[in-house]
Amino acid sequence: MAQNDLNGDHPWLTDFETVSDPFKEYKMNDDNPLIDHPDAFQEGLQRLKDGDIPSAVLLFEAAVQKSPESSEAWLFLGTSQAENENDEMAISALRKCLDLDPTNLSALMALSVSYTNESLQKQACHVLHLWLKANPKYSHLVPGAAPQLPNHGVMSFMDSGVHGDVCEKYMQAARLFPSDVDPDVQCGLGVLFNLSGEYDKAADCFVAALGVRPNDWQLWNKLGATLANGKQSERAVQAYHKALELYPGFIRSRYNLGISCINLKAYKEAAEHFLTALNLQSSGRGLPGSASRNAMSEGIWSSLRLVVSFLDRQDLYNAIYDNNLEVLNREFGIGSSVGNSSTGETQDETSR
Repeated sequence: MAQNDLNGDHPWLTDFETVSDPFKEYKMNDDNPLIDHPDAFQEGLQRLKDGDIPSAVLLFEAAVQKSPESSEAWLFLGTSQAENENDEMAISALRKCLDLDPTNLSALMALSVSYTNESLQKQACHVLHLWLKANPKYSHLVPGAAPQLPNHGVMSFMDSGVHGDVCEKYMQAARLFPSDVDPDVQCGLGVLFNLSGEYDKAADCFVAALGVRPNDWQLWNKLGATLANGKQSERAVQAYHKALELYPGFIRSRYNLGISCINLKAYKEAAEHFLTALNLQSSGRGLPGSASRNAMSEGIWSSLRLVVSFLDRQDLYNAIYDNNLEVLNREFGIGSSVGNSSTGETQDETSR
């Protein structure tokens, strides 16, 4: 599919979409305490294994600064930022990975999810199209030269014809091997059905993928987000708990669980989950005593502010404004050791 086809019947949108590219450059942490680690990439992999996503991010940032041509380091930086509830940075890192390795299937699939979460629907469709073209098993479904990565801009209208075409190609891919389910094809279909608001179909796709990879915490999280989008918050909570059972340090899933708790009007539990996520972000800074409020997601703080207002806890407004975790932890009974918490429709969780 050529780039012009992706503009559908509205070529005039190109003038607007090329105004700026907010994801062109990855902005590194200025105060990275792990910048001089002698083996940053391998240590980053270990921190991921240990469930310390924020420290892994810092280590992968150190790794790409030492080896800027390492597509693998950029890939892990991008996927770690996505798990850290930071899709903007994930997009920048994943695009850099694909600049170096245009056929990296893991980067393409992860990028499609981050685009979806940032409401860049057309870009998500385009990247899913690229994934098929780059995959030797399915490249014959996408004849012609491989298209380029999509441009970014201030708009991202999804053309229904383009979406339908990409969706049909993924269904053809799924039918090629009916007795051998490809979880990545099902994941791509799940993202596409999320884009079109067909949440029951999307959930079925993620369930099919989980039939092959039952211990994939990212798939459980995607299933949870899809169920939440389909107004099934109770089932979403169960899926998020499964994701966190498999990977307790999964900040994105912890945050999504808090959102579902809000939907269920379980505001105290939502606050506990948001605080757990913020504590994980704050403590995972690589070196003792190096915690920084800059490591914490403003989106999670905003959700916590909303919950505090629902609880009518005006006495906590100053603590929220000051990002004072110590006070808030004490008020909600959150201990210094985080990672496990109790069990929440305010925002679209897309395919997070």
